[in-house]
Amino acid sequence: MQDKYQPCRIDVGSETGRLRAVLLHRPGVEIERMTPLNAHHALYSDILNKPLVDGEYRVFAGVLERWAKVYYVEDVLAQLLADDGVRRHLVNESCDMDNCPSTLADELLQLDDSSLAKALIEGYENHDWNGVDDNRYVLKPLYNLFFTRDASSTVYNRVLINSMSFQVRERETLIYEALFDHFFGVEKLNAQAWSGDARTEGGDVQVASPSMLCIGQGIRTNTKGIKYLANTFAAERQKFSIIVQELPHTPESFIHLDMVFTFLCKHQCMAFEPMLKRKGLFTGKNTTLIDIDNGKIAYRQFDNILDALRHKGMDMQPVLCGGADPWVQLREQWHSGANFFALGDGKVLGYRRNTHTIDALDKAGFSVLEAERVADGSIDLNAYDRFVAAFPASELPRAGGGARCMTMPLWRDPIEN
Repeated sequence: MQDKYQPCRIDVGSETGRLRAVLLHRPGVEIERMTPLNAHHALYSDILNKPLVDGEYRVFAGVLERWAKVYYVEDVLAQLLADDGVRRHLVNESCDMDNCPSTLADELLQLDDSSLAKALIEGYENHDWNGVDDNRYVLKPLYNLFFTRDASSTVYNRVLINSMSFQVRERETLIYEALFDHFFGVEKLNAQAWSGDARTEGGDVQVASPSMLCIGQGIRTNTKGIKYLANTFAAERQKFSIIVQELPHTPESFIHLDMVFTFLCKHQCMAFEPMLKRKGLFTGKNTTLIDIDNGKIAYRQFDNILDALRHKGMDMQPVLCGGADPWVQLREQWHSGANFFALGDGKVLGYRRNTHTIDALDKAGFSVLEAERVADGSIDLNAYDRFVAAFPASELPRAGGGARCMTMPLWRDPIEN
């Protein structure tokens, strides 16, 4: 564990303001605790090769460490566990959620802070496991925790604790609530506290501007979750807008809005063309603008998300995921080809394997940089006005997410006009 962390400011008013601080989680032993039998339950389509994951993630995180303050979940959690009240709350709630034996809490509380942090994330082995049954881990591993975007999302100066749609991910929120309550000390939003069947996930929530969100509505974020956010901002703001993009429920590559649409800079975005043209799986999928004006909420339909953004004064030029070929678009979208993360305006990070998408960015004026050379200090990002730092990814995409999924921004500078 590194030197003791100090909390930073929590403030994200856009998707592309200069990144100052971000929350990450290094994929740990938990991803090796999947088998072909439980991978589907863990929301994976296959088991991962951890040594390859480690190398790819090291480059990804190395770029971010060159650019911003990076907080790692496990390290902040271990620091928090020095507080006996936090320790007991997390252990007791985790054991309750996983229906653990009554004796387990006392056993976990005997662990040192770092070991307990690992157990809460990586899982804790059942001493009575017979070597055959699927109950090896009495406290279940958090297989998806390195997708730090999903269970919590910074929305302006608050953090949305998301209400996860699948039980295997519900315990992630306990850790994030502890971090944002007891370390960062920030006000939280929570759709599920408003309504038990309201659902939101961070991959669906994009901060378009200080007065507008873009939200995906699909298998992970539902209408109740969106209604919660609309009602919350209607009660607080005279004017506010939410653009809702309906998503297909299958296949799993369309689980979140950021799998088909991400902001690259003030005037450019990465987009999956069938969504823009409402073709294929997006036939009949609606784009709805929710406008809030002095407490009144109005709804209006648009042809696509770009038209809705243009109506609100944001003229975005799309760069197409996969380039111009519809066949390639499907292939590269499957491996998170639209899932880019902005370090700043026109400064983005994404998978190198999506070669046609990277070529499209090159043609759109983004310098293509080798992320390995950024991470080792050979390339100075400050020397480039617009770039894509492309990092190697043969294994990470098989987990079902990309650079935006693996980052939870805590603090960005305001966008300059």
